Amino acid sequence: MWGIIIAIVSGALMSIQGVFNTGVTKQTGIWVCASFVQFSALIVCLGAWFFTGRSSSFMDLLKIDNKYMLLGGAIGAFITYTVIKSVEALGPARANMFIITSQLLIAYIIELFGIFGSEKVDFQWRKLIGIIIIIGGIITFKWE
Repeated sequence: MWGIIIAIVSGALMSIQGVFNTGVTKQTGIWVCASFVQFSALIVCLGAWFFTGRSSSFMDLLKIDNKYMLLGGAIGAFITYTVIKSVEALGPARANMFIITSQLLIAYIIELFGIFGSEKVDFQWRKLIGIIIIIGGIITFKWE
């Protein structure tokens, strides 16, 4: 249950952040906004790390087995960019429908094939049907 609540909060925060970042971009520029977003996230993370006991060290990053996993921050910069551009072009609701559908589809493919060290799962028709229903929902939502 706790995981579901956290996921719901995460989705809500991503939607709000997309709108905020799009607004900042209109007054500054996309890379200024994206830089500020990443920099302010760094400050918040360093503060949280400092005040929560620092059970790990930045030196632990040198011990990461699959170094490509360290690309998450760089990917985050492009996530910020693509969310801003999609909210700007489609509006918050439509942009998030496509973003979430893409997340679900790619996450299922990652699980299905066990990509990036994730646990491999068996194909299930009901999951594919669920994705098709979501796509049907997008078409219905977009229908004028």
